[in-house]
Amino acid sequence: MVIIKKYMKTSKYLVNRLQEVLTNGKWVTGTNFKEQILSTDWRDAVESIEGLNSIAKLTFHIHYYIKGVTKVLQGGPLEISDKYSFQSPHIQSEADWNDLTDRFCNDSEKFISLVAKMTEERLFDRFVDEKYGDYKRNIDLMIEHTYYHLGQILIIKKLINKRKTTTKN
Repeated sequence: MVIIKKYMKTSKYLVNRLQEVLTNGKWVTGTNFKEQILSTDWRDAVESIEGLNSIAKLTFHIHYYIKGVTKVLQGGPLEISDKYSFQSPHIQSEADWNDLTDRFCNDSEKFISLVAKMTEERLFDRFVDEKYGDYKRNIDLMIEHTYYHLGQILIIKKLINKRKTTTKN
């Protein structure tokens, strides 16, 4: 179990970590998801390189979970399923990419805001079904899952840039 500063509320700790990975942090990776997707051209975002998922697919994938867990935090049912998490719409233009990144950023902020409002008691309540553990565990998993895919995006961007450099020479 992660040791939380003696006087820091668990929700504040989680909010800090969510902000680091999603919207405005630079502590672990030197960047965050929002920064990476907003600095990616839509043509690069849809490029599938060396059999890897595209940046657009990874963005959709993380957004899918953010949106689904946000619904639960708002009192709704858990309606997401792993089997649909990569079924992203085709990005065919800059407008399509901007729509996805805007929804990602807005929903990330909403998710973070809802976590900030959670009480200590709520964080340790059962998340939907006993098999999923508590809310805190699921939020921690969202953070870890997002870092994993952020790392993939960083590698994909390097591979795309390497390909562009090689093509120019």
